[in-house]
Formats: sequence, structure tokens, C-alpha cells
Amino acid sequence: MLQPILAGVIGAVTGFASSFALVIAGLLAVGATPAEAASGLLALCLGQAFVAIALSWRYRLPLSFAWSTPGAALLIAAEGTTGSYAAAIGAFIVAGLLIVLTGLWGPLGRAMTRIPMPLAGAMLAGILFPICLAPVTAVVDEPLLAIPVVLVWLVLVRLAPRWAVPAAMVVAVAAIALTASQSRMLDASVAPAFVLTLPVLDPLVIFSLGVPLYIVTMAGQNVPGFAVLRTFAYEPVPARAILVASGGMTVLTAFFSGFTLNLAALSAALMAGPDSHPDPRRRWVAPIAGGVAYVLLGLVAGVATAVVAAAPPILIIAVAGLAMLGAFTTGLVSAFEAPETRLTAAATLIVVASGVVVAGIGSAFWGLVAGAIVLLVTTGRPRRRAAAKDVSGAIDSH
Repeated sequence: MLQPILAGVIGAVTGFASSFALVIAGLLAVGATPAEAASGLLALCLGQAFVAIALSWRYRLPLSFAWSTPGAALLIAAEGTTGSYAAAIGAFIVAGLLIVLTGLWGPLGRAMTRIPMPLAGAMLAGILFPICLAPVTAVVDEPLLAIPVVLVWLVLVRLAPRWAVPAAMVVAVAAIALTASQSRMLDASVAPAFVLTLPVLDPLVIFSLGVPLYIVTMAGQNVPGFAVLRTFAYEPVPARAILVASGGMTVLTAFFSGFTLNLAALSAALMAGPDSHPDPRRRWVAPIAGGVAYVLLGLVAGVATAVVAAAPPILIIAVAGLAMLGAFTTGLVSAFEAPETRLTAAATLIVVASGVVVAGIGSAFWGLVAGAIVLLVTTGRPRRRAAAKDVSGAIDSH
């Protein structure tokens, strides 16, 4: 059992180190205090650990879960548009309820898995574009801090790609510890604690943040997660249980500043593949070990938040930008793959990346609207063959 246990721990550590700063920065962007951001990171760690352990044990399948990294990027893009943090919490809850509904109601599941890829890929790329620009800005604004981070990332992308972003984060944390204000570090609470925030249901914030958060989580995380499991011949997949459990846990953790939880995609390849164990029947141990590791990692949520709060914001976003380059590239490729829908993809990406706010609703929503209009005008109807990978059969049958 040592091999799957190690795979689970490595998957958890690399997943946490690669994107915890993005999670904290996203929560701070939509109005969270440092204590609320630390609470959110703790809640997400414990929530995904519980779901992974429970479902992997129940179905004897390597079912690993994660927070929505594109969702965290969306939070950063939504900075200043939520009005109040309580309204953002309300949007998180709505996104979780929509995920639950997707698992319970077949037509919605089929609709979500057939979102035209020019729309889904371009929306994802548009959300990530400003973040992926951050390493360039950081090298200019904070060269002494940012250049070592970029160089370490670049070297390890060639030598050990899995560790490139975690190593870059370690270098960034070291630079922060050496240069940040010691008083700011000491003033921050490092003890993990839940902070309850009661939600406010603001229709504008729900359309601006909640609906796009649901879409990027489904199209950018859950659908690829199902595809990874099918790649390793895990069929049938309990899709309904996965969506209901992750959506329900999203609703629960939202009260403590957590946002969307979903089936893992990148770490799933490690835990469900042969690196975990040669025997597929033994790999379910890996996400259980990863869940235990996430419980322990949640205990450092306060320290992680203190580090991020003490850092130059551009440096944290720069590391996140390095982590998101792969997802940004994937979004671009899927968006512009079909020549006949490239205009649709371009319109969606430009509107989303613009960051415009119209009638109090952010650019992610308006990008989808603009892309849908262009798609209908140029093709006459949505093109199903440009759709996302279909997992609706699994949702219907389970």
C-alpha cells in the first residue's frame, strides 16, 4: 500500500502548493478579510478531504477532489464587483446548488456537458488571461523577487514539470519572508479557525459570479475529471454521487468562505493512473491518503494566509499565472480549434478579458452572452460537434 499512499500525499501537496495562494488572493479580491480567507482555505481542505475519503471508500474507486482553480481565478477577475462579501458567499451557495441539481436532473447535466467548446474554452482563457500576464508585470515591477521565481519555474518545467509550480511558490515564500514587513506577518493569526459568514442573495452577483463560477467548475474541472477516470477505464463512474456530494459540500463550506469543490483533473491523473499502483483495484487508496494529507495541510491555512497577505500582490498573482499557463493554453486550443467558430471564441475571450461591468454584472457573464449571440448569428444554431466531452450518459445512468 506504500505506493498509492505516496501518490496520494504527493498529489495533495503539489495540488495545495500550486494554487493555495490563488485561492486566498481570490477570496481577498471579493471582500474577505484575512481571517475569512484563512477560514475558506481550511474549509476547502477539509471539505475535499471528506468527500474524497468517503466516496473512494464507498465505491473503491480513485475519486480525488479539489477546489476549483479556474473558479479562484474568476474571483480575482471579479474584484470590486460583488458589493459585499456576504453577496459573494450567496453566489458560492448558488453555484453549489447548481452542481447538486446537475447531478440530480438529467437534462441540466446533458446541457452542461454539451456547452460549445468555443464558449467554454474562450471563457476560461479570458478569465485566466489577466492572471497569466502577471509574471510579466511582476518581472518589471518587482524584478528582485519575481525573476528568481520565474527562473526556477522555467528550469523545472524542463526537468521536473510536476514540481515546477510548487518550487516556484517555495522561492516566492522565501522571498516574502526575507522582505515582507515582520509586523504584518506577526499581526496575522496563524491558528486555523472557522469564521461563519451569513449569505446575501444578490441577483446581480449571482449572475455575475455564481453562474460563471458554476460553468467554469463544470466545464473546466468536472468534465475533464470524468474524462481522466474514463481514460484509465474506470467505468461506470458514479457521476450522480460525485456531483451531489461535491455540490452539497460546496454549499456547506460556503458558509465558512469556501467556494466550489469539484472532481480533480490534474491530481486525478496521478492518483488514478499507473503511477499510483500497477493494479487499478488498489488505486482507491491514493485519494484517501491525499484526503488525510489535506486535513493536515488545512492546519496551516492561517500561516498561508499570513504569507499571502504580507506579500506584494503582484508576486502572488505572478506565481498563480505560472500555474495557470497550462490551463490557459488548453482553453485557447479548445476555443480556436474549429475554424468555423473562431469568431465566436474571439468575441467571448475579448469580452471576458476586458473586465467590463454592465448593470452590475461582470464580464464573464457578458462574454458568454456575446459568444452565444455570435455563435447563433454565424452558424444559425449551437454546434454540438464542438461540444465538451459528454458525461451525460454517466449522469443519467447513476
